[in-house]
Amino acid sequence: MRPKNMRIILTTFLLALTICSWAQKRYQLKSPDGKLVASISLNDKISYAITHQGDTILKPSVLNMSLDNGTVWGKNSQLKNAKTNTHHQQINALFYKRNQIDDHYNELVLSFKENFNLIFRAYNEGIAYRFVSTSDKAITIKNEEAVFNFTKDFNTYVPYVKGKFKDIESQYFNSFENEYTYTPLSKINADKLAFSPMVVSLDHGKKVCLAEADLESYPGMYLTNTNASTSLQSNFAPYPTATQQGGHNELQQLVTARQPYLAKSKAKAQFPWRIVIVSTNDKQLADNDMVYKLAAPSRLADASWVKPGKVAWEWWNHWGISNVDFEAGINTETYQAYIDFASKNKIEYVILDEGWAVNKKADLFQVVPEIDLKKLIAHAKAKNVGIILWAGYYAFERDLEKVCKHYSEMGVKGFKIDFMDRDDQQMVDFHYRAAAIAAKYKLMLDFHGTYKPTGINRTYPNVINFEAVHGLEQMKWTGPELDQVTYDVTFPFIRMVAGPIDYTQGAMRNATKRTHRGINDEPMSQGTRCRQLAQYVIFESPLNMLCDSPTNYEKEQECTDFISAVPTVWDQTVALEGEIGKYIAIARKKADTWYVGAMTNWDGRQLEIDFSFLGEGNYVAELYRDGANANRIASDYKKETITIPANRKMSLAMAKGGGVAMKIYKK
Repeated sequence: MRPKNMRIILTTFLLALTICSWAQKRYQLKSPDGKLVASISLNDKISYAITHQGDTILKPSVLNMSLDNGTVWGKNSQLKNAKTNTHHQQINALFYKRNQIDDHYNELVLSFKENFNLIFRAYNEGIAYRFVSTSDKAITIKNEEAVFNFTKDFNTYVPYVKGKFKDIESQYFNSFENEYTYTPLSKINADKLAFSPMVVSLDHGKKVCLAEADLESYPGMYLTNTNASTSLQSNFAPYPTATQQGGHNELQQLVTARQPYLAKSKAKAQFPWRIVIVSTNDKQLADNDMVYKLAAPSRLADASWVKPGKVAWEWWNHWGISNVDFEAGINTETYQAYIDFASKNKIEYVILDEGWAVNKKADLFQVVPEIDLKKLIAHAKAKNVGIILWAGYYAFERDLEKVCKHYSEMGVKGFKIDFMDRDDQQMVDFHYRAAAIAAKYKLMLDFHGTYKPTGINRTYPNVINFEAVHGLEQMKWTGPELDQVTYDVTFPFIRMVAGPIDYTQGAMRNATKRTHRGINDEPMSQGTRCRQLAQYVIFESPLNMLCDSPTNYEKEQECTDFISAVPTVWDQTVALEGEIGKYIAIARKKADTWYVGAMTNWDGRQLEIDFSFLGEGNYVAELYRDGANANRIASDYKKETITIPANRKMSLAMAKGGGVAMKIYKK
């Protein structure tokens, strides 16, 4: 699908450095604004370095791919030709944080006799490269080496694989739900894997975010530091030889043996983009489009049937309905109550999470007798509410097309697929196959229990959300020993660079650092009520959960009204302020209405915000702010209607672990 309003300027020429004696071995590629420069060297090895306004971002760093026939792309490779072009277009984005993206880059294509191209792109916000096979034959990739050499022992936000593992192999099976360890590069644990995106703090306030995009039919990239250096090195899960059913409720496929290679690739395969994003201030990371821009365009001829929205969710609140005449739980009566609540509050969907299908059977055609699924779907349809079903990975994968066809015909609108917990080539292939078949039957997908997004949401817009985040579900079983509040103002600058998140916010029970406890039946959040409201603006989530119970939302109708009105996709986004691990403020626009969300860490904060993004006119805001006693009673908040000052300057106060949420419209 070609974006509208496209303007492409193509020029082909030998690069300007041909006057130098080493011209055929060194090339430069500059960003459109000239501030970022990639210097590529072709000797016995291929390496690249990056500078930004004179600062060295990366020292020469090698890159190569090894084939099983002994060929190594990037070692003693023979250059055939080099071409550059400039590309400038507007991408019409679907179900995203803005409806149009300015896609402007300079590109260098290096073609080699060994049947591969190496493509570099320079954007104003970063550098990216990828390998492309030009062979007409299938190939097998034995290994890939991607190295990122930094100039000093910079501090790094490291998202280690979470859990206790005996070796590297066992770490390839993980949930991709992480916290961040802030540590110097040289102190990164050599025995642990971390995954991208990862952020490194440089001098002069600059940051580097390492990410990947267009990951298709290839394993995801982990990052390691095995030699106590100031470098990061790539690591990949080898291709599975054998798997066996097991894991959570027999819903997973556990790898029991692996091949001595990473991937088997088709002829003319395009391999993932390796991305080096460079920011001069943290807020730029909170609003970056590179992963989406580098992803393959939509493969759906028509995505008009994909309907983002919010979801009434029962699992987090443990089916917690009260003041009813039936026993709440996994039964038809409970879900009818959720549907009625969703309809009353104009919430688009209700999810049936784990429990509606018979446990430990990995068979989505075995529905528990307490659930009358046809009755629920009919009731939901009459109430203008859609039904989404949870599915364990193996139960979904084993009968993929049959499941999609059957439940689509019943009227189900999508699936939340869980417990993949791998990103080897076999599992990445599943994600694309699932997306394509689900689209065939007009089903949306929420990939839970999976690796971070790498752009499949552009390629298959019916893939509407992803987990790969340490979300609010963690609050059910952890107490104040877990600092979720600091995490909340860290990952929007790191994990959210990759794409949307299934964080599942919306708690109406709120706790301070001192009072929070993990309680399964009546869970609570860390931080204030207004923090929960602000998360609906700050966190990118086209399919956005309301995690608490209808009973609690009905007691807090004022907050429920705000949550139900907040859009889940946007026309425009502006990152206002932010510092990793401390605070964040973001504005987003839908039609003529702006929303602003801000959050702080455990420090109370007075945040100065510039509202000049509003433009001309007089504006009024519905303001939700922390109450006078929110430092002790986290649910304390105040709603008021205010006028945005003519000078567009406002000071917003937040309690410890607090937040601010605003809805802004013209008078």
